[in-house]
Amino acid sequence: MNQQQQSVATAEAPAPTGITTIESLREHLQWALELEHATLPPYMVALYTLDKERNKEAGEAISSVFVEEMIHLALVANVLNAVGGRPVLDTPGMLPTHPRPLPHGDRSLRLSLLPMGPEALEMFLRLEQPAAPGAPAEGDGYETIGQFYDAIEDGLRRLCDELGEEAVFTGDPARQVTGGPFRHTGGELGRVTGLSSALAALEEIVEQGEGTSRGEVWDGDPDIFHPERDEVSHYYRFLELKLGRRYRRGDTPQSGPTGEEIKRDLAAVRPMRPNQKVADLPEDSDIRAAQEVFNQMYCGLLHDLEQTFNGYPAKLGPATRTMYGLESLARELLSMEYEDGTVAGPTFEYVAPELRG
Repeated sequence: MNQQQQSVATAEAPAPTGITTIESLREHLQWALELEHATLPPYMVALYTLDKERNKEAGEAISSVFVEEMIHLALVANVLNAVGGRPVLDTPGMLPTHPRPLPHGDRSLRLSLLPMGPEALEMFLRLEQPAAPGAPAEGDGYETIGQFYDAIEDGLRRLCDELGEEAVFTGDPARQVTGGPFRHTGGELGRVTGLSSALAALEEIVEQGEGTSRGEVWDGDPDIFHPERDEVSHYYRFLELKLGRRYRRGDTPQSGPTGEEIKRDLAAVRPMRPNQKVADLPEDSDIRAAQEVFNQMYCGLLHDLEQTFNGYPAKLGPATRTMYGLESLARELLSMEYEDGTVAGPTFEYVAPELRG
């Protein structure tokens, strides 16, 4: 083969696909952090717009999903730390303007800040859509979250086979964050020290979102609110709310839920104006001032979580309490009315550290 033929052959050879280097693995795990975080603002807003008394079961469902997404965020940070990476959370990229695309996923899926209702439910169902059995791993531009995590799992296995497990898992064990069980969920946050514990962490994330063994309804945990029941995955929890009926043992994705009726009143929701922005209001607006306070507190939370995952794991408890404390600020906003009868809500916009109170 002459030099020109060799050059053409090289150009035509397919480029390596998937995660093939430690640097790429760390990059994808940072993307996973961004993905898990992206789910939090829409779930928080939907939860806070519900009337607690008239939508108790819907509130339980959304709050359990929200807390499990927080656990997923921490599990991803543990895997990233275990492979020698550095989790980054306190950055403008974590809070782009809503509506926003899912990070590195299907660009047609837009995440919005919406009051709980049919539109929000359809968004959540699409977000948590299970991958079809046999669907390929997808490291970027993924169709489902499960396919994205499959790509990370494939990358972990490949790199451990090629380089050896000790060369992949080089992180400081002191950076691992542990805890559990958490309020509103049966999930636990475990330490990641090698391939088996990393794969277990990724499996926990996918099972809680999609269900066990691809094509199953259940996530493998007991229902924290109703211990006599098995817990369904995130997708099927939202499907229960849409259809108004629970899954019971023996039900499948094909059968749909055949259990007891779920009491919910999706009309008993605060009429929050979707996708608000601080800049839409005059500087002397009381609503704008309250939104700015919320954003400062939320960005402070991102800072505390970043510290938690970068050598100060004891900060997880205070950060979690701050997360729950945001509810009172959100509900204060939801009590503030605009002239058209809609109400205010959080905007989840980034505030630079030097501008935080």
